[in-house]
Amino acid sequence: MANDASTVFDLVILGGGSGGYAAALRGAQLGLDVALIEKDKVGGTCLHRGCIPTKALLHAGEIADQARESEQFGVKASFEGIDIAGVHKYKDGVISGLYKGLQGLVASRKVTYIEGEGKLSSPTSVDVNGQRVQGRHILLATGSVPKSLPGLEIDGNRIISSDHALVLDRVPKSAIVLGGGVIGVEFASAWKSFGTDVTVIEGLKHLVPVEDENSSKLLERAFRKRGIKFNLGTFFEKTEYTQDGVKVTLADGKEFEAEVLLVAVGRGPVSAGLGYEEQGVAMDRGYVLVDEYMRTNVPTISAVGDLVPTLQLAHVGFAEGILVAERLAGLKTVPIDYDGVPRVTYCHPEVASVGITEAKAKEIYGADKVVALKYNLAGNGKSKILNTTGEIKLVQVKDGAVVGVHMVGDRMGEQVGEAQLIYNWEALPAEVAQLVHAHPTQNEALGEAHLALAGKPLHSHD
Repeated sequence: MANDASTVFDLVILGGGSGGYAAALRGAQLGLDVALIEKDKVGGTCLHRGCIPTKALLHAGEIADQARESEQFGVKASFEGIDIAGVHKYKDGVISGLYKGLQGLVASRKVTYIEGEGKLSSPTSVDVNGQRVQGRHILLATGSVPKSLPGLEIDGNRIISSDHALVLDRVPKSAIVLGGGVIGVEFASAWKSFGTDVTVIEGLKHLVPVEDENSSKLLERAFRKRGIKFNLGTFFEKTEYTQDGVKVTLADGKEFEAEVLLVAVGRGPVSAGLGYEEQGVAMDRGYVLVDEYMRTNVPTISAVGDLVPTLQLAHVGFAEGILVAERLAGLKTVPIDYDGVPRVTYCHPEVASVGITEAKAKEIYGADKVVALKYNLAGNGKSKILNTTGEIKLVQVKDGAVVGVHMVGDRMGEQVGEAQLIYNWEALPAEVAQLVHAHPTQNEALGEAHLALAGKPLHSHD
């Protein structure tokens, strides 16, 4: 796919977030002539306003908790408080280093980087900075932004989005978090560690409602122990300003007051006014519709990342971008199994999973064909040393493969790699049980859980 003219690229990518830059890097590596158009900074939401900065805040919170709790480990330390300017300096330093590295990568792969706000102008072109960039194929990767609810106006001061929360110049004395999904519980966790009085409001019946119910219940128990309050099963009705903050009223009349309200009700696609519908791209509620190979209904246009109705995860964007680049370069590609993608919520304690929930397994295979086993981290030496509690839950098709791994506990996000292999390689419990896991590690708990499921438990009761 060599160029026949310098003004025509093999691939023009609109959006430089996870999905867009992954496609650019892989496409260039495979010999495609790539143009990457981004109106802000390469790296997108994940690097600048999402995954990386939120995890930096959570780690700062973890350090604060360790300082408070040091004496139980025989270490005398004092906690003097949170220097929010110092926290932001640390967070921004992490982002800056990664951003510079990413800029260097894009330049080294000889990707043509164009800074500016692009708009799809035909099935094979994007207009940006008053010029038309032509491509044999267009990839839409314009990402997402925080959503709100009808009648709930985000003012950036008392009623804020996650974008505002990441740059807040103070630690709020009290906060209401509207939404108990990943974003909501991560901010609730970080703020609690910083000393904020936090209440989470979730309209569904559990926190992290897309996770296995057992994981949700374990997180709720841990949050109660930490003093994080939450109200479940009743939806938001209205909000109003008070003298010092905001008041939230729920549909059942319950009222909550706090200094700030964080609206964490999910993220919506960035697609309005970008020319997608005018060029005939099929849409649904702002999302671009694609098939399993990320192709839209327009043959020369693909789409990836938060713009399409798949899992809103940076690593999903990476995988989708790579898939598109490899397909366009003529390589054989395999559709992504989204159930096989690891999912991690980085609150304290962490919630990690891969595969399907027990409820979903019963729906697919029948209740009598599903086996579930819970392994308590109390039996794991390293977890005991770290003073963390939680469980690993395995979901198995009877006499068959493990189809779900659900974990709650500190650092469980670091264990999801092996869980991903177990699910994606359709491992039998006996096959995992015969692998020797290092002792003492938290990873060992995965091995012990499979030993128990295989009928030969070691550090757990029958």
